[in-house]
Amino acid sequence: MSSIQLVVFDIAGTTVRDNGSVAEAFIAAFRDFGFEMPPAQVKKVMGFRKMDAIALLLEKFAPTHKDDDVLIDRIHTRFIDKMISFYRSDEELAPFPHAEQVFSELKQQGIKIALNTGFTRSITDTILHRLRWDDRSGLIDRVICSDEVPHGRPHSDMIETLISDLGIASSASVLKVGDTEVDVEEGRNAACGTVVSVTTGAYSREQLEPYRPDFIIDDLRELLPIIEKA
Repeated sequence: MSSIQLVVFDIAGTTVRDNGSVAEAFIAAFRDFGFEMPPAQVKKVMGFRKMDAIALLLEKFAPTHKDDDVLIDRIHTRFIDKMISFYRSDEELAPFPHAEQVFSELKQQGIKIALNTGFTRSITDTILHRLRWDDRSGLIDRVICSDEVPHGRPHSDMIETLISDLGIASSASVLKVGDTEVDVEEGRNAACGTVVSVTTGAYSREQLEPYRPDFIIDDLRELLPIIEKA
């Protein structure tokens, strides 16, 4: 029997298809306030709580505005509005192949499933509703968002809250899955027993390797043998 009791999945780029729309909305929100952000640098902060990502980018590319909390909040609000509008109408919004199958197989093994994300609750609920993940009883045990804890990724707050809420005995029994550097850092900071990166989102295999996740996979189905051996 696997020692894994809980698998924590990221959303965009990990379980839900993202064709670059998040980064595009981020860049567009900055542009609305007169800032041009390099796409490569925006890509590097995907996975962070978006309020924190905005502050990081301003600090690097517009340092005179890095402590402007009003501006940060306005850019963040514009980003949220853009993402909600996008996800409400995006015809390509869909789970990655095999995501729901993997959820079902893990549930059959008695393993709990959680989603965590750098998105706010308002964006996340829009995605969950479109995918009908909010009304399919038993598919997902818990969803937590970056605006529901004191600190977003790479801090461990979201995973620690999930462990507590779901009655998991130890972080060593948790497997974390995500598509970015900050997902790996979050898993390490939470002392998860296993940290897995996927190549379906913001980072390629070559970009993920320097962060030394325990495994790098190209398809969520590859999780199943990893969990069986854990």
